[in-house]
Amino acid sequence: MFKRIASALWGKFENREEVIKFVSLGFIFMLIIGTYWAFRPMKDSIFNTIVGFKDWQPVAKWLSIVVSFPLLFIYAKLIDRFPRHKVFYMITIFYGLLGVFFTWAFMNPEIGLANTVASPTRIIGWAWYLYVESFGSLIVALFWAIASDITMPDAAKRGFPLIVLVGQMGNIVGPYYLRAKRLGFENSAPLVGICAGFIFAMTGLMWLFMHLMPKSQLVGYHSGEEESMEEPTFFEGLKLLLTRGYLAAIFLIVSIYEVVITILDYLFKSTYTSQMVEQGVPKHLAEAMFSEYLADYAVWVGIIAFGSVLFGINNIQRRMGMTASLVAMPILTAGLVLTVWYNPSNVYILSWVMVIAKAVNYALNGPTIKQLYIPTSKEAKYKAQSWIEMFGSRSSKGIGSYVNTFRVKLGSVGAFVNFTSLISLALVGGWLLVVVYAATMYNKAIKEKRVVC
Repeated sequence: MFKRIASALWGKFENREEVIKFVSLGFIFMLIIGTYWAFRPMKDSIFNTIVGFKDWQPVAKWLSIVVSFPLLFIYAKLIDRFPRHKVFYMITIFYGLLGVFFTWAFMNPEIGLANTVASPTRIIGWAWYLYVESFGSLIVALFWAIASDITMPDAAKRGFPLIVLVGQMGNIVGPYYLRAKRLGFENSAPLVGICAGFIFAMTGLMWLFMHLMPKSQLVGYHSGEEESMEEPTFFEGLKLLLTRGYLAAIFLIVSIYEVVITILDYLFKSTYTSQMVEQGVPKHLAEAMFSEYLADYAVWVGIIAFGSVLFGINNIQRRMGMTASLVAMPILTAGLVLTVWYNPSNVYILSWVMVIAKAVNYALNGPTIKQLYIPTSKEAKYKAQSWIEMFGSRSSKGIGSYVNTFRVKLGSVGAFVNFTSLISLALVGGWLLVVVYAATMYNKAIKEKRVVC
């Protein structure tokens, strides 16, 4: 029954083992996404309580760029020396242990959340923000690199949406249940510890997947090619990114979206925190209240993304092709920017703009971009992708955050929104040109059954 429904929505699966493969990957992704989206509300609410969101969040975004360099170096060295699934084990265990440390720190009455005096000198708040930012970039990128490495192009068209469908249940359940008020906690400190437990569970699920899945389901687009390659260096991914137009195009697709969304996200969250101050919300309740609001937002992102995949939004690519699938997101984003331009102070509208932007990106744009990596070499898939997904994502958020600093310089919210809307629409225009180029290169490579770079 499930196979017939799945075939109607996403395409005909070859056999039962293929369905099990993508459902299993979906459960791993569900834990990753569920944990990440439980972390996201706490990332901003805890940072706001300990450091201060409105004044210091753009700086934290920039700091995450600096931190991405040593993390990328370590990641590249691990990829050189160990099989990809073992690197996944190492990284998830490391982040799980850090989660345990942050749980202890936030429960400490002096340096933790009980101290509601926000200050940029409180290092634990900065470290927490960087932890969540790097978790979302590194583990998600590594998961999709593994998935694309063991999947053929035709199977990806039907299987990746299934991974996203199962994964988005985590996006709904995680932030819905993992919130301080719902579980009777005064603040989010205990929730960090619960999330650390889920990170350790990711390690176990990936281990089971790699040991129980039939070898026939672990074959990728160019399996066996890697053995003949020379060992890639740390900067090989950056070199490929700078010298291969196809990879540069993927970089721009990811980066332009992140710049625009960072601008919209800052307006959304800073407007809400300003309203909390205006309403006189007590400081000791502000962290849980802000986290609660962002958790509701996260749940709706999951619901819309889940529904979109469930009712076949990915048929846009399967039936209309890669170009149509990639073009859809910049067109939608342009519409959302225009909506914000005419409603700059309405938190309700701002929240729904962000819900739609995030949900459609997860449901359609994200899986489509991951497929662009399939006709690429190991260096591109792991080294260049890590530069794109981590450094590219971090740097583009840094650029968006720099734009956000003009809110103070421009004086009024209206002037800031006019300024950022014009920038965003100009970026969307360039985005459209880039996706057409990337789709053309992808289609040609698949047709000729070759590796792009």
